[in-house]
Amino acid sequence: MKIINNAFLLLLCVLIVACGGPKKSETESATKPDSLQVTLDAINKKIAENPKDPKLYDQRAAWYLLNKDPDKALSDVNKAITLDPKNSAYMRTLSDVFFATGKLRNCLDALNKACELNPNDAEALLKLAELYFYQKDYKKTFEFIDKAQKIDNLNAKADFIRGMALKDVGDTLKAVKSFEKAIEKDQQYFHAYMQLGLMYSVKRSALAIDYFNNALNLNPKSIEALYALALFYQQVGDFQKAIAKYTIIIQIDPTYKYAHYNIGYIYLVELGSYEDAVKYFSDAIKCDANYVEAYFNRGFAYEKMGNIKSARADYQQALKIRVNYDKAVEGMNRLDKTSH
Repeated sequence: MKIINNAFLLLLCVLIVACGGPKKSETESATKPDSLQVTLDAINKKIAENPKDPKLYDQRAAWYLLNKDPDKALSDVNKAITLDPKNSAYMRTLSDVFFATGKLRNCLDALNKACELNPNDAEALLKLAELYFYQKDYKKTFEFIDKAQKIDNLNAKADFIRGMALKDVGDTLKAVKSFEKAIEKDQQYFHAYMQLGLMYSVKRSALAIDYFNNALNLNPKSIEALYALALFYQQVGDFQKAIAKYTIIIQIDPTYKYAHYNIGYIYLVELGSYEDAVKYFSDAIKCDANYVEAYFNRGFAYEKMGNIKSARADYQQALKIRVNYDKAVEGMNRLDKTSH
């Protein structure tokens, strides 16, 4: 019986967010809450000492955006713009706030204003490229990338965005070259390594391992990179390495249900170790009580073990979560035939 591992269909990562605003780099470790407060306290102290300095309000707006408080960020960036209305950098921050709140029209207006204030603001041009990429307007995406690169050809972000757009339109060869250029310009570009890893994963090429490991060298606790690497090992049949990487994910985040589920799937389908499969599917269910695929596959593992009562209970639970779930219906029908 073929069992589909729905985790294979999981979108591994969305590696670019148009006008995403200031945010922690993937290469940085998590910042503790107390140190975040110290940072905010430090900015507040500087503002108290220099209440007419627009840069400080812009910095605090960036802090609020990072910490998902767009209302306070908007208030601060508007203060910065009031104090210095001709600074394009503050309009860029304003665009980040608008994007964070889903106001794409306002985001576009803010970026156009930034470019009007400073036609050589390469960052604003790249944010426009990102915004159009987000809207799948690839012609304008490339147009603004070209403009930005005429001003600053050493900006790795321009090559990365170009690579994303080329990938979207199906030109994978040029996309790979663009991501490689991004890395040449910035060897710390986590997302470029990830994209190359994902693209080589599709080809089942061992080069994917190198790129994922490069990403992990930058951020050893990146669940995104660990999951992508584990999934690659699983897809090429190196199950022990896949289990080892999924196990590391669980150590970092015990609630990451897909790692539990995929280990269970490997034990069930590839290794035929049904008791181990039950354990990991149970762990996945602890993470998500409505994880219908985990109930079904645990039920199938019980069925293979001859534990008909438990198998029936799991198939029934799967059907409660997803009415007429065909695989669970098939499982129940098999059990009914067995019992007669």
